[in-house]
Amino acid sequence: MALPPILRDRLRLPVIASPLFIVSNPDLVIAQCKAGVVGSFPSLNARPISQLDEWLARITEELAAHDRAHPEAPSAPFAVNQIVHKTNNRLEEDLELCVKHKVPVVITSLGAREDLNQAIHSYGGITLHDVINNRHARKAIEKGADGLIPVAAGAGGHAGTLSPFALIQEIRAWFDGPVALSGAIASGRAILAAQAMGADLAYIGSAFIATKEANAAQGYKDMIVDSHADDILYSNLFTGVHGNYLRPSVVKAGLDPDNLPVSDPSAMNFGSGGNQDAKAWRDIWGCGQGIGAIEAVLTAGELVAKLSREYEDAKAQLAAKTALTAGHALAFAAE
Repeated sequence: MALPPILRDRLRLPVIASPLFIVSNPDLVIAQCKAGVVGSFPSLNARPISQLDEWLARITEELAAHDRAHPEAPSAPFAVNQIVHKTNNRLEEDLELCVKHKVPVVITSLGAREDLNQAIHSYGGITLHDVINNRHARKAIEKGADGLIPVAAGAGGHAGTLSPFALIQEIRAWFDGPVALSGAIASGRAILAAQAMGADLAYIGSAFIATKEANAAQGYKDMIVDSHADDILYSNLFTGVHGNYLRPSVVKAGLDPDNLPVSDPSAMNFGSGGNQDAKAWRDIWGCGQGIGAIEAVLTAGELVAKLSREYEDAKAQLAAKTALTAGHALAFAAE
C-alpha cells in the first residue's frame, strides 16, 4: 500500500483532519499542518468566493514561512474539500482557485468527476474521494481519483452505515492505493487500529471541533467534551442525507430526537446558504461516535501531540503483546 511522497514523508502522525463545514478555517488548518497532520477545509467555508483566494494565499504563504524556519520539521500538506454535487454552483470557480494556488490535496465528496481529477493532476496535486460503499469506491477510482476515504458507521456528519471492518476489507480486495478511514476515530489507539484494518491513514473530524482554533461555538465544543457515543443521533432530516449529530443539540433546537421525520433526499442541501442549511449546521451540531475519548478543549497542536503519544503507546503495547504471544507459542512448541 504505497502512499504518495507528499503523504508518506511529511506527516508526524498518519492523520488527515477532515474538512468541517463552518468549523474549519485558516487558523485551524495552519495549526494542524504545523503540528504534522493534513489540515483541510471545505471551499464553501470561504464566503464570498473572493475569500477563498485570500485563504489559499494565506495558508500557502504561512506554511512556506514555517518550512523555511523549521527545515527539520516541515509542515504537513493541506487539503481543500470540494462538494461535487449539482447544488454547488461554485464548484467551477472554486476549482480554478485550487489550480491557481496548486492545492496539494483535494478531497471530493458527493460525486466523482474525471475532469476535476485531471485539473488537480495537471500541477501534481492528488485527489481523495470519500465514499460510503464499495460501489462508489470503484466509480471514484475509475474516474481518476488517487485515493479513497471510506466513511464508515459512526463518522460525524454525512456517514455511512457499514462497519469499517467490512468496508476496508472489500476495498482492499481490489485497491492498493491510499486509503484514509473515517468513522469514530478520536484516539491514538484508534489510529493504529485503522492501520491494522488496512487503511494507510486515519481521517479525524469531531476531535478537532473541540479545539481552540476551530470556528465553533463554545457550547458546541463543551457539548462534545460532555457527550459520549450514546448521545449521537443518525438522521437525514437536516440535509437530505443521513448523518450523525449530537442529540443534545437536537433537543436544544426544540425537536424530539426520538420522533424526527424523514427528509426528502431530492431536497439535499450542502451549504448553498438556504435556511435549511443554516438550521442544520448552525443549530444542529454534527459529531461522530468516537467522542468519548475527547476530555478537554485543547489547541490543535496539543491534540496532535496527545494523539501521537497515544499512538506510540498503542504500538508499544501491541509489540509487547505480540512478543508475549510469540514466546508462549515457542514454549508450547518446545513441550
